[in-house]
Amino acid sequence: MSEPQTRTRTIAAWAAQLVAVGILAMASVMKLMGNPDSVSLFTTLGAEPWGRWAVALTELAAVILLLRPKTAAAGGALAAVLMLGAIGTHLTKLGIAYNGDPSLFVMAVIVLVAGVTTVLLRRR
Repeated sequence: MSEPQTRTRTIAAWAAQLVAVGILAMASVMKLMGNPDSVSLFTTLGAEPWGRWAVALTELAAVILLLRPKTAAAGGALAAVLMLGAIGTHLTKLGIAYNGDPSLFVMAVIVLVAGVTTVLLRRR
C-alpha cells in the first residue's frame, strides 16, 4: 500500500473511531449516572437497572478498546454488536422514534457504521 493510501486509511480509521467514541461515551455516562431518560427506556424494556448497567459498562469497554489502535478493531466489533442490539430493540419494541424522537435510533446507526468502518480499516 502506498504512503498516501496508508495515511488516508489511518485518518479515516481515527475519524470513525472518534465518532463512535464520542457517541458511546456520552451514552454510557448518561446510563451510569441514572439519567431519567435512560432509566425510563430500560424500564420500558423491563431491564432496569441491570440492563442499563450492563449496556453502559459494555459501551465503556468499547470506548476503551476504540482508543487504542491495537484494540480498535475489537472495539469496533463490540460497538457494532451493541448497536445491532439497539437497532433491533428499536425496530421490535421501542419504535424508531422513541418518545417521538428518532435521535437514539440515528445515533445507533451512526455508531454501527463507524464500528464496521473501524473493523474494516483496522483489522490485521
